[in-house]
This record gives sequence, C-alpha cells and structure tokens, in this order.
Amino acid sequence: MLAFLLLFVFSCKDDEPVDDVCEKWEYEGVTGPDHWMSLCDDYADCNGIFQSPVNLTGALFDASLKALALQYTDLETDIVFNGHTIEFDTEKGNSTLNLNGASYKLLQFHFHTHSEHAIEGVHAPLELHLVHQHVATGNRVVVGVLFEEGAENAFLSAFMDHLPTSSSPHYESSEQYNPADVLPTNRSYYTYPGSLTTPPCTQNVIWYVLAQPVEASSEQIHHFETVMHENSRPLRPLQERAIRFFEE
Repeated sequence: MLAFLLLFVFSCKDDEPVDDVCEKWEYEGVTGPDHWMSLCDDYADCNGIFQSPVNLTGALFDASLKALALQYTDLETDIVFNGHTIEFDTEKGNSTLNLNGASYKLLQFHFHTHSEHAIEGVHAPLELHLVHQHVATGNRVVVGVLFEEGAENAFLSAFMDHLPTSSSPHYESSEQYNPADVLPTNRSYYTYPGSLTTPPCTQNVIWYVLAQPVEASSEQIHHFETVMHENSRPLRPLQERAIRFFEE
C-alpha cells in the first residue's frame, strides 16, 4: 500500500497556479498551519499523509544510498523577501543536483527560523532549504542545512547588509557567490519522502537534511529572526514513512 502511495505522490506534475480566491496564509492565528488546508482547495495537500517537516528520529542506515551529487556554479546575487522568508533566486544559473540518473535544477534557497526539521526532537535556531526541481516532471529534491549558534558564518556575512525586508523587498547585485559554500564539510544526511512546508504543501519532495550543522553567530541568527519573524511550520506526523541515513 505504501509503495502505491509513494508512486502516486512522486508522479505529480508542476503545481497548478493557486486560485486568486485563496485566502492569504500565515504562520499563526486563523490562517496559520492548522488551517492552511481550509483556506483554499489548492491547499488540500496540507492535510495529506506525507507532509513535512518531521522529527528525524529512528533513522535506518542504508548502504544503498550515495553521496549527494551537487554541481553548483557561481551565481549573481538576487535576493527577495516574499513576505514569509528571505529567498535567493538561483533559477538563472546552472546549479544542479543529480539523483538516480536525473538532473534537478536549483531554483532557489530560503530560510526558516527556528528550524522546521528537528533531530531527535531538538530544533536548531535556523534552517536553510535548497530547492531543486526536475524540469520534465516537476518533482522536487530539497536539501536542508541546519544552523547552530557559534562563530560568524562567512557565507552569510557577505549578505547580512543586503538582506531585503518588507519595506525593501528586493536586492540584486553582479557580485557572485557559490551556494556550495554554505554547506558543511561532512554531508551525511537523513532522507525521507515528504512535501513542501508551505502552501500548497505539494507532496512531491524528496528531502535530504544534512546531519552536520553549520555555525552562525547569534547576531546573524537574530537578524534573520528580525526580518522573517517566526516562519517555521510545526512538525508533522511521520505516518508510515521510513527515515533513512547516509554516512559520509
């Protein structure tokens, strides 16, 4: 039964445009996560059985898993604040992740505070999601990176003075960076089938959450919190899904 459901989930195409009559969603109150599925017919997946984020616990070591085949290139800086998160637009570049013979293009990466995923019940103060998509099928692969409080993060420091806000929601520069520079040295990961963590909560995502966190200073983390406020979806039930672990 589970195999059939997974086949159905990962055969989904690109999301259809969200209906204009959909009520705006938020992270609290009557339009918060507990009510997303009732705000619009297009948000029905938010009540699905393969939802994200989850508590990463009870992971099973899987010798068949392989290291993440990331091929990231230098990109010009294009950052937006979309009302919920700070997002780096990478679609114009040619950064990819290769998985099982298929290529997934890096479309964007964004941040959540505090972390959406937890490891053994413990949340990190900040989480980054690198969102990749297969052009033909629309299926997604998202790589999650957790931040813990510590030393100043060199990757983030290049952008801290330029993070957009609600009053100035876009920043663009010819200055280049490589998304690979934000990743930890060790890329062991947890993986499971899940969904987008925001409406429409589409259940066509394979998650890879890196086990080793990277550090960011308390000042850097606080700055993200000040701009984005609390923008993490509560943990969802794991249901019948298995969490697998790859050790590098």
